[in-house]
Amino acid sequence: MRCILERTAIVFGCVLTLSLAAGQGTLEDYRSAEKFLPANAGKLVSHSRVQPRWIDESSTFWYRVSTEDGKAFVLVNPEKNSQKPAFDHRRLADALTLETGDSLDSNNLPFDFIRFTDGLNAIEFDIDTTRWSYDLTDYELTGNEREDEPRNLSPDGKWIPFIRDHNLFLRSQETEEEIHLTTDGEPEYDYAYRPSWYKLIDMTRKDDDDEHFPGVSWSPDSKKIATFRYDRRNAQYLYLLRYAPENNLRAVPFAYERALPGDTALAMVEYVLFDVENQKQIPVDAPRRPAFLLGNTPQWTEDGKRLFFLDWHRGYDAVDLVEIDPSTGETRVLIEERSPTRIDVYMLNFQYVKNGREIVWLSERDGWNHLYLFDGKTGELKNRITEGAFVVRNIVYVDEKKRRILFTASGREPGRDPYLLHLYRVDFDGSDLRLLTPENAEHEIHMSPDGSFFVDNMSRVDQAPKSILKKSGGQTLRVLESANIEKLLATGWKWPEPFCVKARDGKTDIYGVIFRPSNFDPSRKYPVIDATYTGPHTFRTPKSFYRAFRNQDQPIAELGFIVVTVDGFGSAKRSQSFHDFSYKNLGDIGAEDHITAIRQLAGKYPWMDISRVGIYGHSAGGYDAAHALLTHPEFYKVAVASAGNHDHRMAKVWWPELYMGPLGAHYEEQSNLTLAGNLEGKLLLVHGDMDNNVHPSCTMRFVDALIKANKDFDLLILPNSSHGMGNHRYFTRRRWDYFVEHLLGVEPPDGYEIAPFSRE
Repeated sequence: MRCILERTAIVFGCVLTLSLAAGQGTLEDYRSAEKFLPANAGKLVSHSRVQPRWIDESSTFWYRVSTEDGKAFVLVNPEKNSQKPAFDHRRLADALTLETGDSLDSNNLPFDFIRFTDGLNAIEFDIDTTRWSYDLTDYELTGNEREDEPRNLSPDGKWIPFIRDHNLFLRSQETEEEIHLTTDGEPEYDYAYRPSWYKLIDMTRKDDDDEHFPGVSWSPDSKKIATFRYDRRNAQYLYLLRYAPENNLRAVPFAYERALPGDTALAMVEYVLFDVENQKQIPVDAPRRPAFLLGNTPQWTEDGKRLFFLDWHRGYDAVDLVEIDPSTGETRVLIEERSPTRIDVYMLNFQYVKNGREIVWLSERDGWNHLYLFDGKTGELKNRITEGAFVVRNIVYVDEKKRRILFTASGREPGRDPYLLHLYRVDFDGSDLRLLTPENAEHEIHMSPDGSFFVDNMSRVDQAPKSILKKSGGQTLRVLESANIEKLLATGWKWPEPFCVKARDGKTDIYGVIFRPSNFDPSRKYPVIDATYTGPHTFRTPKSFYRAFRNQDQPIAELGFIVVTVDGFGSAKRSQSFHDFSYKNLGDIGAEDHITAIRQLAGKYPWMDISRVGIYGHSAGGYDAAHALLTHPEFYKVAVASAGNHDHRMAKVWWPELYMGPLGAHYEEQSNLTLAGNLEGKLLLVHGDMDNNVHPSCTMRFVDALIKANKDFDLLILPNSSHGMGNHRYFTRRRWDYFVEHLLGVEPPDGYEIAPFSRE
């Protein structure tokens, strides 16, 4: 008996040792992963970020901040360099408790937004259907049923535009009188209709578009309206079937307007102007254009004498800045932008100066995104404003009197991550360029309406945030908030590690971040997961602390993985040549550079086991994940691809035509459907049945191709789910399970259930 007990003890000890050695994919790891999901991780950090809410057009603002106990509202007057509670939270909580009968916590008041009225002597806020007003001088609290505020009210406050019977009307705020601006509107050929790529129409009852919020732009003097007429008579539709509607055993069909690459039967728009005083339509001398190329309604100058709009050409290799004379409707092309590849809609921008006498223009015409100054009368280039091997990201503020521009840019400061955003100032003639945020960090800038002050949310993935109030010249006035990360650190959370390695060419620097589990042990070997999204309009790697600690990568790392995210050739916000690698080439802008990066990292870190590599991604990242498994089975063993646009011929027309160019053979060549026969590893495909961004047929056609190729795979369809799945708890757990089972090689905890996310 003694021998049996000894042998049992030895076996038990070996099993225990193996379990501890693995220590991955366990129930405890799942609990740790859940703790780091974005909604839960957010509760571990307070005072992390300031979102200023400017009061009227002044530099005074309020903000709401998370605290150790809940949240607080703060009022800041930059002119006085003062900061104080926006109101007495305890006193207001007591007053609300008395009025409503509900016991309220002053640290968790049941509203997130306030509006200052009567100067700064009162505030308004909404709770459910009641609008409350609280006097800050005599502390009187009153509540009334909330009424819908008129939208798109004329600047003089007299007129509310609305649509009825496909026509545009005005309703007087004072008398309720209604004025017809048009009478010839007809079904699917509407005035001021706001087109949407995503609006679902219930085909069992057909949504009623009789009266709704129109898309109009008022002249500053309220005398004219700029809008458009939207011709949907040739629009084509995509269809969805809600398989599990509530209180209905029958599946419900929905439709939405969606053009696909190469389509010629399109919804069209035409600009129109209205003289409100004379109730007269002014025809605009501009051709009809495909609706998917429409940006916003034209921009009015402050004097109301000119309008501007961007006229994108199909294929996105050309765009014109067009001026409209609102008195005659005549148009002329002021600035022409051309490219042998594509002009990125996310990079080009403009701002007019002095009622359009000058135009500040943002363009990649020299290979880097830079500022140029054009004559607003002749359209001639006056001078370039910025130049060099860096990227201007946005025009923040134009000071017309001082002839100075504040702008954000990245890549200018040597020795720094070229994606880190900084604020700069430069004169119109390009002289006196100054860095206003010198700290080596990501700077999220919020400029006051008058351009006198800004709030700088400053952080890095490896540096805790500070929110700083500064003058427009960069001088620090005060630190508004410093993040408290003690609760986060107490969990054992490991700082994400930024890295720089060489791209596939062995020369170009590419950048990424490593996430490790909180119980990380460098003596162990960890499988690697590539977290991917190579949608070429952006980059995936977080640069701010806020994005680094609130994401899906850290929870996955907690299960016993090293998670790596990296941005290779073809992604955005670098040089045009770096970005243009993706043009007509979306199938080759992920795996090659990612594999190169992971191999370099593994050479440095022996705890990375690159014999076990997985990959996951969503939307464009879903395409990437499946594509990597199909094209590089020697490296990637497991993939989870959610809401993937597996064939760009099926995507919304503007996105692939911008990044893939005109429809051609390369669309089919780079389709995951074409490559389905290459599948070797383990693949989980996931899609929501109500995804009106990437249609479920993208996944189902891929499924069909895999079946025809006799390939094994796994499929999860999420009923009643749209495109976003970040908070889908069941999907999150299934993704975890898939990597734990097929990459770690252990059995996931049986039926683990992620708790519902509570209000932050």
